[in-house]
Amino acid sequence: MSASGVTAAAIAARLSAAGLSPRVEEHARFTTVEAEVPDTLSADSWREVLDAVAEADRFGLVATSLNGRTLWAVVRKTVPTTGDVGGPGYQR
Repeated sequence: MSASGVTAAAIAARLSAAGLSPRVEEHARFTTVEAEVPDTLSADSWREVLDAVAEADRFGLVATSLNGRTLWAVVRKTVPTTGDVGGPGYQR
């Protein structure tokens, strides 16, 4: 598992401990964690949830009248420090 996957798994574990059911997905450049947030989440649980997602590179909350509230977090994968990091056509 990548370092971003380990961090995302730790975030997911903390969200689970707060009573949510997180989903973790690996992507090419990042790992995401998402969880539906019930209206009944207590203030203490909200603090736990926010502390957990603060470990991510980015996080947010999407709230709609149709789908409720979805918490999301993104953990970027490490960029290589050697080799052709500039990509094709990169000139010094």
